[in-house]
Amino acid sequence: MPVDKILVRRKITLIAEDMLNLKPISELNYSGYIADLKNEILAERYLERIIGRMIDINYHIIVERGFPPPTDYYDSFIKLGKLKIIGQKFAEKLAQSAGLRNHLAHEYNGIDEKKIYQAVKLCFTDIPKYLKLIDKFASKK
Repeated sequence: MPVDKILVRRKITLIAEDMLNLKPISELNYSGYIADLKNEILAERYLERIIGRMIDINYHIIVERGFPPPTDYYDSFIKLGKLKIIGQKFAEKLAQSAGLRNHLAHEYNGIDEKKIYQAVKLCFTDIPKYLKLIDKFASKK
């Protein structure tokens, strides 16, 4: 089955909107970030939504291309690398976000605000690259 371009683009748009809302928090230094608990709460929720939507895109592409669903969220990124939709090293880097998403969603052993702050910063380098690669792939199909 073909990849649903409309679904993929809708998810890309939602991720981009969340990133716009996350941008002011990303521009804070660490002291400013931790000065207001709302920053951490918003950052956590936006990251969870962004990563969740990336995973949705991954699963959709993989399954619609006729492959079995990934065994877990981490594997959804790895399979995109194996399918050469994104680079393998980049896939391995992004796959780490699956663990962050699970940690945020299930609140395992508390949440380290420094890791969230660092994830927000990385978000603005890695996710635009991911979105461009996914959009390019969806456009070809």
